Amino acid sequence: MTRFSTMIGLIAAAAIGGTAVAQTVSDDGATPTTSLDIPGNVHLYGDAKANVYRPSATVNGEIITSTDIEQRMALIRIANSDVKLSAEEEQRLRQQVFSNLIDEKLQIQAAKQAEIEIDENLIDQQFAQLATRFKQTPEQFSKYLASKGSSAAAVKQQIRGEFAWDRLLSRNIQSTTNVSTDEVDAVLKRLNDAKGQDEYHLGEIYMTATQDNIDAVVENARKIMQSLQAGGSFAAYARQFSEASTAVVGGDLGWVRAGQLPASMAEAAAQMGPGQLVGPIEVPGGVSILLMVDRRQVLTADPRDAVLSLKQISLDFPAGTTEAQATDLASKFTTATSNISGCGAADEVARSLGAQIVSRDNIAMRQLPAPLQQTLLDMQIGRSTQPFGSEDQGISVLVLCGRDMPQAAGQPSAEQIEQRLLDEKVNKRAQRYLRDLRRDAVIEYS
Repeated sequence: MTRFSTMIGLIAAAAIGGTAVAQTVSDDGATPTTSLDIPGNVHLYGDAKANVYRPSATVNGEIITSTDIEQRMALIRIANSDVKLSAEEEQRLRQQVFSNLIDEKLQIQAAKQAEIEIDENLIDQQFAQLATRFKQTPEQFSKYLASKGSSAAAVKQQIRGEFAWDRLLSRNIQSTTNVSTDEVDAVLKRLNDAKGQDEYHLGEIYMTATQDNIDAVVENARKIMQSLQAGGSFAAYARQFSEASTAVVGGDLGWVRAGQLPASMAEAAAQMGPGQLVGPIEVPGGVSILLMVDRRQVLTADPRDAVLSLKQISLDFPAGTTEAQATDLASKFTTATSNISGCGAADEVARSLGAQIVSRDNIAMRQLPAPLQQTLLDMQIGRSTQPFGSEDQGISVLVLCGRDMPQAAGQPSAEQIEQRLLDEKVNKRAQRYLRDLRRDAVIEYS
């Protein structure tokens, strides 16, 4: 179930995390609705500006300081070091981080009230695992975080919040949530009925909009698109800006079919390829940015489900290599590897180049980047891909030694479907639980 299963392993997730604002929709899934009695011709009295950013707050008596906010902001910069944000985007992100910290306080407080204790040794272990991702000891990683304007305490507090909320949900929600046999059977029937139809694995960043603010929301979405196209993390931006319940999992919608999507999203998805970004798209109640993670046909064998046997030849560029030198080395490498005929010849070519060679079996084609997937689909056994790499990472080719094509596509087991339905129910109830915590909280801004 854990919504945080990927967060500890990746700095982007550990740094950014956060909880999304769940949207309330009408029964037909169309436009967001509200049960509040608000007149159409609203008149505001007084000069107070409720949306002015205030740098600190107390949440049920516990303080969130401006330092807490800035240290979390520093973690986001670490996770997105290649992306430059405008002052306006920084301010919006800072407000979202502030909101996330408030939710985190509420989650930890609720766990304490339920007498859930988190072992500090477990938090230290998770911090150490994160440090190994940076090839550092915990002490070195702590110094690194401090040098970037953050701290070990900021990361550990996020880990603490994740464990506390996860265990609270496990006790109060997951233990009382069930999936019936009829529900599982209904999903299996829908899968069989949809056999052969296109299915898409999508990521979504959804932002609510009204007729009054649609232009501003669209402009905001365009700026997010620009940041994503410049190399920003889709999951990180989804966690911070998406207002859909999927924000907690980085905007991941999972596998969906056209009939499950709004018409505008279905039309866009039909024309997208793996790895492609599209947006902003107007959808009921707002706008969305879509990422096509992958696509397939329901219960139909796909060539990209092939299992590969590969050899990778890699040549590192020495430190201080100039662009001209790198180009010359790449040219020689390309000439030598393009003449490979058979995996047995790959070892000799690697030795002649002074390159490294590794063999890997049972590699799922879908694990590889989309451009390499297409190349390997059409390539003869024993041939090599075109070179890929960069000046700082060197250059590589893959040699195709074997390709086991899928014979048939199997449907998910009843147990897998049951677990997915359970996760969906738990996540929906978790959103309502957090909403209730926000509603009952005493929050004083300063």
